[in-house]
Amino acid sequence: MIGRLNHVAIAVPDLAAASALYAGTLGAEVAAPQDEPAHGVTVVFITLPNTKIELLTPLGENSPIAGFLAKNPSGGIHHICYEVDDIHAARDHLQATGARVLGDIKIGAHGKPVLFLHPKDFTGTLIELEQA
Repeated sequence: MIGRLNHVAIAVPDLAAASALYAGTLGAEVAAPQDEPAHGVTVVFITLPNTKIELLTPLGENSPIAGFLAKNPSGGIHHICYEVDDIHAARDHLQATGARVLGDIKIGAHGKPVLFLHPKDFTGTLIELEQA
C-alpha cells in the first residue's frame, strides 16, 4: 500500500537557524518558508536527490508543533511521510484493520490530500500519508 518515502519532518524551534544550517553547513537546496495555517505550522522543504526534509515550526500558539517542542525544546523528528496511490482507499483499509486515523483528510503543504496515523499504532512514529 505505501509507496516511496516523501519526506521526514523535523520540528525546530528556530526555522531560520535550521534552514541556514541545512543550506550553509550541509550545502542543501532549501526552499522559502511556507505558512500552512490549516495545519498550524510554517514549513521549509529541503530537496534531496531521493526525498525531502520538512522543517516545521509552530504557526500560532495552538499549533500541534508547540506541544512537541515543549517536550523536545531542541526539536527532533516529528513524523515521516509515505506516498499512497489512493488516500481514500488507504484510509478505508487502515480503519478496517483497526489503525487510528487522526482527523480528516486535509490538503497538505504540497497541495495534495494527506492524513495522519496515530503513533501508538505504528511503533511510536507519527505517520503521514500523502496522495501520490
